[in-house]
Amino acid sequence: MINISKPYLPPLDQYNRYLAGIWERKWLTNNGPLVQELEDKLKKYLGVKHLLYVNNGTIALQIAIKALGTGGKIITTPFSYVATTNTILWEQCKPVFADINTNDFNIDVKKIEALITADTIAILATHVYGNPCDVDALKKIADKHGIKIIYDGAHAFGATYNGKQLLSYGDIATCSFHATKVFHTVEGGAIITNNDELAQKMTLYRQFGHVGDEHFSIGVNGKNSEIHAAMGLCLLPMMPRFIEKRKQLAALYSQLLANLPFQFPLPLPNTSYNYSYYPVVLDAEERLNAVIYSLKENGVNARRYFYPSLNNLPQFKGESCPVSESISKRVVALPLYYELEEAKVINICNVIKSCYL
Repeated sequence: MINISKPYLPPLDQYNRYLAGIWERKWLTNNGPLVQELEDKLKKYLGVKHLLYVNNGTIALQIAIKALGTGGKIITTPFSYVATTNTILWEQCKPVFADINTNDFNIDVKKIEALITADTIAILATHVYGNPCDVDALKKIADKHGIKIIYDGAHAFGATYNGKQLLSYGDIATCSFHATKVFHTVEGGAIITNNDELAQKMTLYRQFGHVGDEHFSIGVNGKNSEIHAAMGLCLLPMMPRFIEKRKQLAALYSQLLANLPFQFPLPLPNTSYNYSYYPVVLDAEERLNAVIYSLKENGVNARRYFYPSLNNLPQFKGESCPVSESISKRVVALPLYYELEEAKVINICNVIKSCYL
C-alpha cells in the first residue's frame, strides 16, 4: 500500500553515532545532553525564546492549557484532529466551537467575538494542514478581551508567515513531532512560548512539578528521551530538502488535478508553506467515497482528514458549524512524503480522474 505518509529514517550509521554516545553515557532521559542540544537547535531554527521538548503533541497541548488555568471556556475549531478538543475536556475546560472559513479551513475570526463571555480564558486555534490562521486578527481579538491564544501547530513546523516561523506566534504554540510529520522524532512534540512566566510554569509541569528535592507545583511526566532526541538531531538539518521535495510533489498533484472540480485550501498571502499535507475537497461525499474506494483498490491508502467535524462527536456535541461539517464530509488527504516517487503521484491522479469519466 501507498500510505498517506511514510516516515523518513536517516542512514543507520548516522543514527548509530548518536546511539554510541548514549550507550557510553547511560543517560537515557531526564533532560539529557541530546535533549538539551535539540531544544537549543529548535529554538534557533524557530527564532523563539523558550521551547520545551516533550513526549508527544497531545501532552504539549495539555500542559499549555493547564498553564492558563482550568474550568473556563476555550473557543476552538471543529476542524482539527480530535486531540485538539480532547485536551480541552481533559483539562476540565469547556470547548466552544467557532466555525471555519471556506478559504483555508482555519477558524473564522469573524465568528469568535460573539462567543466570548466572562468565562472565556483562551482561543485554541489550529494551523490546519500547516496553513497559518489569521494570526494578526486573532491577536487583536485576544488583546481586546484580555484572553490568551494557544496555537495547535501540529502540522506547522517549517512554515512561515510574514518572514517569521509560524510557531513563533501566539502566547503558546504547540507542535507534534510524530513519525507522520514533516519533521519527526518518532514520537515527540514541543511547547513554544516567548513568555518567561509561562515557560517557567510549563517547565515544572513537564517534570512532575519539582526540581531536585524541591516541589513547586503539580506536574506530569512530559519528558522525552535521548533516543528520540537523536532522531531529531539527524533530521533537523534536512528540513530544507524535505520541504522542497514535498513542494515539487504538491505542484505535480496540482498540475494533474487542475481540471477536476476540486477545492483546495488557500493560504494567507506572505505564507511560505511546508507542504505537510495535500488535501482536496471533492464536490460531494458520494464522490469522495468512490474515490477512496477506487484508490484503495489500486493500493493507495488516502485518508479522510479531518473527519468528522468535531462538534458532531458525542463527547463534544455542540454548536452547529455548517462550513466545517460540509468540508469534513468531502475532504481527503492524498499521499505526500519525501520518498514518494513522481510516477506514483501520476498513477494516483489517474485513478482519481477515472472516477470522473
